[in-house]
Parts: sequence; C-alpha cells; structure tokens
Amino acid sequence: MPHRFLAIRAAWAGSSILAAAAIGLVAAPAAAQDNAGDAAAAAESEGQLDTIIVTANRRAESLQDVAVSADILDQERVGAVFSAGADITALAGTAPGLNVESSNGRVAPRFYIRGLGNTDFDLAASQPVSVILDDVVLENVTLKSFPIFDVERVEVLRGPQGTLFGRNTPAGIVKIESIKPTHDMRVAASASYGSFDTLSVNAAIGGSVIEDLVAARISGQLQKRGDWIDNGFTGRENSLGGYTDFAARGQLLITPADRVSILASLNYRDLDGSSTIFRANVLGATTAQPGNTNQLNDNYDRDRVFYDAGGGNIARYEQLGASVTGTVEFDGATLTAISSYWSSEGSSRGDVDGGFGAVFLPGGGGPGLIPFPSDTRDSLDLEQRTHELRLASDSDGPLSWQVGGYYFDSDFDVTTVGFTFPPPVTVNHTNEAWAVFGQLGYQLTEAVRVTGGLRYTDDQKNFFVRSGAAPQPRSVGDKNVDWDISIFADVSDDASVYAKAANSFRGPTIQGRDVAFFSPPSVAQSENITSYEIGFKSELADRRVRLNGATYYYTVSDPQFTAVGGAGNLVQLVNANKGEGWGFEFDGAFQITPRFLVTLGAAYNNTEIKDSTLAVGTCFQCTVTDPTRVIGGSTRALIDGNPFPNAPEWSGDLTARYGIPVGNDGEFFVFTDWVYLGETNFLLYESREFNAKSRFEGGLKVGYSGGNGEWEVAAFARNITDEDNVLGVIDFNNNTAFVNEPRVIGAMVSLKY
Repeated sequence: MPHRFLAIRAAWAGSSILAAAAIGLVAAPAAAQDNAGDAAAAAESEGQLDTIIVTANRRAESLQDVAVSADILDQERVGAVFSAGADITALAGTAPGLNVESSNGRVAPRFYIRGLGNTDFDLAASQPVSVILDDVVLENVTLKSFPIFDVERVEVLRGPQGTLFGRNTPAGIVKIESIKPTHDMRVAASASYGSFDTLSVNAAIGGSVIEDLVAARISGQLQKRGDWIDNGFTGRENSLGGYTDFAARGQLLITPADRVSILASLNYRDLDGSSTIFRANVLGATTAQPGNTNQLNDNYDRDRVFYDAGGGNIARYEQLGASVTGTVEFDGATLTAISSYWSSEGSSRGDVDGGFGAVFLPGGGGPGLIPFPSDTRDSLDLEQRTHELRLASDSDGPLSWQVGGYYFDSDFDVTTVGFTFPPPVTVNHTNEAWAVFGQLGYQLTEAVRVTGGLRYTDDQKNFFVRSGAAPQPRSVGDKNVDWDISIFADVSDDASVYAKAANSFRGPTIQGRDVAFFSPPSVAQSENITSYEIGFKSELADRRVRLNGATYYYTVSDPQFTAVGGAGNLVQLVNANKGEGWGFEFDGAFQITPRFLVTLGAAYNNTEIKDSTLAVGTCFQCTVTDPTRVIGGSTRALIDGNPFPNAPEWSGDLTARYGIPVGNDGEFFVFTDWVYLGETNFLLYESREFNAKSRFEGGLKVGYSGGNGEWEVAAFARNITDEDNVLGVIDFNNNTAFVNEPRVIGAMVSLKY
C-alpha cells in the first residue's frame, strides 16, 4: 500500500515542522515512570501499596491527587487478561463500570462506561467512549481494536473528559500508555501455549543507540489460535474460530538537548481470523426449564454451529499508525507538539443469522423462518490524521495552566455486500474537526485546589454514496463548548474529597449502511451530557489500604441511540429526548502482607431512557414486553423508561496475589482475577429473550519467579470455570446470540532484564 507510506511520510514531515517550532511529553512522563518505579520498589520493601500514576490532566500525577474516578490496570493485570490470546473486549469488567463487546470479531469493539455507549455495529459508528494510545485518539471503531501489548498501564477514566480530550468522550476514556524507550538496556519476552492451540508471544528490546542522544524500543505480539468449531451443515470439523493476530511497535527517542526531546512511533497490525460466531436460535426455553426464556437453550453447543453461508466468517485487517511527539521545556512551561497518521483497511464477513433455511438441527427444532442467506461483508478503507499543539505550566507555584489547539481529519469508504442483494454499495464518510482548549488550576489554600477548563470544538461530517446506489448526500455539523470545574480538598494527610461538574458532547453522526438495503441514511444530532460527581480518595494503615470512591448523576440531552436489527435488519440512528444515569463506584486495594495484595472494585449504575413517544423496530420472533404500536404498517416498541442497552446495573472485579519467598531471589506465587457483570438488557426495547442475568469470569496463574523477577514459569487458566456467557444478540429473524471465549488452560514462560 504505497499511498499509506507516503501519507506516513507526510505526517512525519508535518510533525517535524511542529517539533522544530516546539521540539512530546516524553521527558516528563519518562521521569515520572522512573520515579514511580523507585517509589514502587521502596513501597514493596516496606509492605506498602505502589503509587499509581495517571495522566487524566495530560500530565503525570498520583491518582490520589486528581479529581477523577479512575481505575488503573498495571502490567501484571494486563498480562493476565491477554495471556490466552484475548482481544481488547477482554477488558470488559476489569474496571467497575466498564463494558466492552463486539459483533465484529476481533475488530470494531463497542465500549460503555457508566452505561453510556453505542450498540451500532457499522464500521462508521461513533462512540461516546474514546480510546487513546500514547496521546493519539483512535477514533474509528476498527482502530479501537488495536492490540494492547508492551504497555506501562491502561487508565480507565470514568465520566466526561471533553475539556482536555475532545468531543466523543462524554462517557469516559480508555487511555493506553506504552512503555517508552530509555537509554538503559531492557529486554522482555514471554510465550504461552494453551487449549485450542492458543499461542501468545510477546517480545520487546530497547536501549541506547547513540549514548545520551538516541534510544530505541521495538516490541511485538503474536496471538494465534487454531480453528476449533465444527460446521454441522457442511460436516467439516474444526472449520471456524481460529485467528492469527500480529502487531508490532517501533519507537525512537531523540534528545538533542537537555530540555528537548522527539519521540517517533510506528505501529502495525495484521489480522487474519474468524469474525464473530453467531449462533442461531440459542436463546429461549430449555427442556429442563421451559418457563425460562432468556438463557442458552438446548440448541446451544459451544463447539458446533450450522452455517450455510458466511464464507468461513473470515475477518482480515491491516492497520498502520505513525506519530511524532516533540517537546521543548522552557523555564516554567513545556511546549508539546503531536502529529499522527493512522490507516485501517480490511473486511469481515459473516453468516449473520447463524443458521440455515428453516431447519436448524437434524431431527427437528428450527431457528424460525430464515427466508434468505443472511450473508454480509463489510469492508473499510480509512485514513486518519491528527495534530495537536499544547503549552503547559510546570512550575511549583499555586497556579497551573495549559492551553492548546487540536485538528482532526478522517476520510474512509465503507463497502457493504449483501450477497443476496447485489450490487455492492460503497459509501464515503469524511470528518473534520478542530478545537482550542485551556485549563487552569489554583491552590486556594494548602489543602484546597480548584481546577476548571473550557474547550471550543467545531465538528463537521459529510456523507455520499460512491457507488452501487443512488446519490444520497448528507452533511451535519455542530459547534460546542465543553467545560468542567472541580474542587479537591485534603481533609487529612491520608484522605481527600472532591466535587466535579462537567459538560461534554458527542458530535452529530451519519449512518449510511442502510443504503445497501434500499433505505436512506439516517442522521442523529449531537448529544450533550452534564455530569455531577462527588468522591473521596484515601490511603490508610500506613499506605497499606487504599479506598477510593465516587457517586455521580448525569443527564444526556438528545442522546444518540442506534436501533439495530429488527425484522428489517436496519441500522437506524435516533435521538431520544433525554437520558439519565446515576450510581457509584468503589476501588479498593489491600496490602495484607508485603507479599499478599488484594484489589476489589464495584459499581452500581442505573440508566433510563426518557422519551414518551420514541418507538423502535422489534425482533422477528422474540417476545417483546414493552408497549407496542403499529407505525407505517410495522410494529414498534415504545422504549420510554428502559435502561440503556448493554448497561449492566452491577459490575465489579477482584484480584489477589500471594507470594511465598524461596531462597534469596525466588518466589512461588498465585495470582487470580475475576470480573462480574450484572443483569443487562442488550437492545433498546425489552423482551423475554434478549437480556442476560449476571455473568462472571475468572482467571488463575500459578508459577515460580526467579532471579529477583528476571524469569518466570507458570501455569494459567482463563475462564477457569468454563462459563457460557451471552455477550450480545442479533434480533434479525431468529433468537441469535454470540458468547464469550471458552476456557483456555496452558503454560507460559517469561524473561525480563
């Protein structure tokens, strides 16, 4: 793809111009990470909790000093979550209030924080949760799936983040910080092998290229699984479910002067695997429980499906991203310039109804009427560019500030092939946005700090049909001012409280997938959230107990929802009049002994759609429990009072690590982690079938670490209890669902020095 590399060169050239004027945010975070590492080592020797660093205010700070509800996944937790080759949806439940799911396999995940998200499965979908990798937004849904590897931490910032991070962050942010190059020689590698021929290999090497001038780091990850699901329709065994997912990152850090740094980064991904495995008519009553209609029924078999279409449910994607970050430190301020270019190109194809004809299993039992093969393929060809310039104070005085400007541009084609509805239809989406922003913080007294921010954004989108259908151009745009204000007070040496109010928006959206199915595109205007939050931060028992919590209330005016599926298999954007959400979050850590650490998180979230007239299409054969009315000859459900889709009321996570010293430099350890997601409604309307009771999953790792942590061997299990959890549904023309990953048991070895 020569044009991709030309675009990268152009992006890097533009970054170099910015760097020449500003020549990152590299030196400060690197120093913060080193200091955090020193503090962590000292804390462990004293049996205290590590200091947690966050960058919620675009600068490295202790979590205990920031007016934000956040949860942090460290390297050990991230390593455990992805040890069995999982994709980014494995983050679901790892932070209270966070849910992630996808009906597009290992691409196009959908994120939800505090119940606010978007169920739209189209490749042009917008979301109110932003994913940010090394200060660069990954806006398109396929970019959000870029694998997590060689990272320092993953920050889950809950609540509106629009002032510093821009539009499309009213629910929150998942912020990924990779490990940066240093002049110290560092090598890390790990490999695991488990059930279903699951292989996961990670490696990284970094160090000085030119002493005190140039440092580099190269890292990569290979995740692989063999096909393990039989196709009962064709009689072919082990025909579906496998994947090969390779990703790599190269970074170059140049420090031509003591107060100048340039960080260049190149990311690449190549995915070849199965898209989501849809399972026909698996929701409903069972022989054992004929009255229970929202569970996996007798048709469900994790190891077998019956596909007459889908072409093997193949998903192939190639992604490329480059960024340059330049930093110049002055007396009292730091100037940072960031430019990036990302591309994503690929497609996924699936047997969407998950079955065939009107017969599902030999001997009877069917998925209901399937009048045609529900075989579709969606393809994407995308380019995204961003530029940011930011000036921030770094003095120790009572006043802190930062100002900046931001530019975003994306251009992509989406091609939909409905194999029984030729010809293919290609539509084009463009999005151009720019913003200016600022934040002020002031230490009113020794114990009280006030922070406030503003951001002005101009967001414009255009849509047209490139081929395959009649021209149906659409244009939308909006201008908005986001704001936030918070007060943070230290009530003692060990405890603080805060209050925060914030306003943020998600820009208007155009959805054009329906053009491929003979319907016009739909448009949703901007949604705007106003959130109020109070919380506390505390470290007790000589920093052996950390208790953080928050309670919140928010309202969303004109919330954007997506009415997906239904008997017409359409994807239609709608705005409700209003939405409400309230709840609380708790994060705790307990250093019971120097080698026994327990973390515990929990969240309650209550959401409600408020619109007495909004009606959406319903399923073909499920049992709708909402009031209905006939509109335009079709039955519609009134959804006033319903919860937001994919918004479990309760969620939580638990981890525990216990180590037993062996000799002078060894340790036998046990690590376990568990996530819980409570009762969940999957769609805008409510039915007996399309919802889930509580779901949980756990992992276990048992091993031996030697050489003061330089090497490790371990056995592991993911989904150790082999739970069959429904993650989402398809309400087209049968009670179709997709489920979680199976249990994987394996062994792993790692080296680090």
